[in-house]
Amino acid sequence: MRAPIELEGVCYAFGTGELARPVLRDVHLSVGPGEIVLLTGPSGSGKTTLLTLIGALRAMQTGRCTVLGQELMGASEAARVRLRRRIGFIFQHNNLLGFLTARQNVAMTLELVPASGEAERLAHAGAMLEAVGLGDRADVLPSKLSGGQRQRVAVARALVGGPGLVLADEPTAALDRQTGHEVMELLRDLAKQRGVPILMVTHDPRIVDLADRVVAIEDGRVV
Repeated sequence: MRAPIELEGVCYAFGTGELARPVLRDVHLSVGPGEIVLLTGPSGSGKTTLLTLIGALRAMQTGRCTVLGQELMGASEAARVRLRRRIGFIFQHNNLLGFLTARQNVAMTLELVPASGEAERLAHAGAMLEAVGLGDRADVLPSKLSGGQRQRVAVARALVGGPGLVLADEPTAALDRQTGHEVMELLRDLAKQRGVPILMVTHDPRIVDLADRVVAIEDGRVV
């Protein structure tokens, strides 16, 4: 059985020719089912670029990258779009729509499932908010939620579609120590229950103890 994420000899550069600036250099990485892996390293070391390649948000340049069974080297834009629909994304800034309730923000993800009706989507979103401890805040606008609660909504939105993989970019950076730890514990518990791997870029040393493994990147290389 293949790992959900497998990278071999991945290189990436911004620009072309003499202006090319290497960002990733011969990266090898594997993440197993249900595993929580943190990517750490200095700013500009290539962590977020690596995350966007794995998330099929950028086209591959060199090497092999297989995500949830899809080889991304040479993959078409249509294939990358299909893969993105199977991945849950969580970012530092939760990007919730302010004119929608927590429930509606979470349900938006399910609009990509053509067979589901609105009532079904809202019910499923409500159940997911219950799972992240926000069942009583489902019909509240983001402006009425705390920073930690908004990030919990973002976690619910990432997980509601049953993704095969969760990619997170600094999800606890804007939160205080206790709230950040709570959000990370929530992610860990939900991931373990569902066997979903999490790959997370972070500078936050407070959450290292909740990961299965820490991968350090410096100057575009795994060290």
